[in-house]
Amino acid sequence: MPEKFVSNLEDNTIGQMTDLLNARLAGAIDLVLAVKQAHWNTTGKNFIAFHELLDEVADRLRDLSDSMAERAVILGGVAKGTLQNVAERSSLDAYPDDILKTGDHIRELKERLMAYGGELRDAINAASEAGDEVTADLFTQACGIVDKDAWFIGANAVED
Repeated sequence: MPEKFVSNLEDNTIGQMTDLLNARLAGAIDLVLAVKQAHWNTTGKNFIAFHELLDEVADRLRDLSDSMAERAVILGGVAKGTLQNVAERSSLDAYPDDILKTGDHIRELKERLMAYGGELRDAINAASEAGDEVTADLFTQACGIVDKDAWFIGANAVED
């Protein structure tokens, strides 16, 4: 078993938090890939502004995934961020790979970001109930970022 770098948390709590962190890690990586799919394939009004926004969103999601993975390791677990783990653990709907219009990407991404935000809210509650306020805080910060990105993307809605 990997070394722990925390005290005052029971082993069962650490196991629960590591599982929860890996589940949300899978969702964050899934979202990065969805955002990049949209980034590469978007066309239409305000192309360059939307294209650049998606790079910024992907960067923020990568930062979140890094924090979640590191927290899992700090707790004494293993970060599970391989493609196979993401495919198995992410609960988000598969991102369509056949859309091009910016408006379609906006709808698809906003929907997934909002769904992921809901998962983060559930994770905040679970971590708090387990007594791991540090992990709960990580999920709270992540949720604020994801909510803001849902707004940034959704505010670009255009009439097709």
